[in-house]
Amino acid sequence: MKRIYLDYAATTPIRKEVRETMKIFEEKIFGNPSSIHQEGRTAKTALEKARNLIAEILEVKSSEIIFTNGGTESINLALFGISRANKKFFKKPRLITSKIEHPAVLNSMKQLEKEGFEIIYINVNKDGLININELKNAINENTILVSIMYANNEIGTIQPIEKISKIIKDYQNKKRKNFPLFHTDACQAAGYLDIRPKKLGVDLLTLNASKIYGPKASGLLYIKENTLIEPLIFGGGQENNLRSGTENVSGWIGLAKALELAQKEKDKESKRLIKIRDYAIKNILKIEKTFLNGHPKIRLPNNINIIFLDIEGEALVLKLDKFGISASTGSACHSKTLEPSHVLTAIGLKREAIHGSLRLTLGKETTKKDIDYLLKVLPKIIKELRALSPISLKK
Repeated sequence: MKRIYLDYAATTPIRKEVRETMKIFEEKIFGNPSSIHQEGRTAKTALEKARNLIAEILEVKSSEIIFTNGGTESINLALFGISRANKKFFKKPRLITSKIEHPAVLNSMKQLEKEGFEIIYINVNKDGLININELKNAINENTILVSIMYANNEIGTIQPIEKISKIIKDYQNKKRKNFPLFHTDACQAAGYLDIRPKKLGVDLLTLNASKIYGPKASGLLYIKENTLIEPLIFGGGQENNLRSGTENVSGWIGLAKALELAQKEKDKESKRLIKIRDYAIKNILKIEKTFLNGHPKIRLPNNINIIFLDIEGEALVLKLDKFGISASTGSACHSKTLEPSHVLTAIGLKREAIHGSLRLTLGKETTKKDIDYLLKVLPKIIKELRALSPISLKK
């Protein structure tokens, strides 16, 4: 049976071009960049070429690129590094984020709250867009950092990052100060949207490779020049003293190559996927008692998130898996906690409805033919699961 992978938001396969670029640094040029012998110097040169390539793509200085183990580490470095380094300058240090951020942000915020920081969680509307006025009113003289994700990993909604940046900059100009700083998690956006920090108006930006057909455990944090930040990992002082440890040369070179290809192809790939995405949504919604989550237009080209009332999401995912289709759900049973998706909860859905969520995320290998197969088997599965369901919810 042919497998149809529709979970690209979770992770992506490594592209052939990326794998080939990495291979030589895993087998032949394997030196430690901190060593001064030939093998070390060669690895160091290659790593800096990768850093320069990323800087060129993002239109920033190479010194502003810090390599990390992935998106989660990058987010942790941004939130903890900025907060702890600047806490002493504020009477009651405040951080602002949204209720639909990735767990890497939300769980970091919970820890920072234990350390004495005041955390403000901004609400979102039914489409997943943050409340701009609420954000504007939350910024005060004690606000160190605002962290709002660029595009949501569950429902695909794209936030108005440039508009948020303008609000922050207007506040800074009015108060004649450099705070709050602005961080965005752009992991899901890198394959489809403009991620240049200066264009977006952000001070810190998180990216990772595993969402753009690069290797896992490879990411970066863009940090605007002259930003005061503390490291999380201590040791030999690699990555400008902000991320100690022997450099992941092949992984970070793979990240650079993957980012180069993703940004080069983003416009063409976005147009292709939008057609497939909209075709899929239109036909899936023909199934009785279903509705779309996230903004109908301001969403990632590859994201489809649907609620099917009167079924259990995990059962749906398992049924699809038997038919060779990989997908995911926001159902409580799907996660490691007993709580339903915090994103779907934040946009106002009831627990009973959230249990029937399905996320389909498209990618480079996705075709209309794949969606046609999905549309062939999905109605039958939904009908079967509803026949077994003891509940009947109203749309």
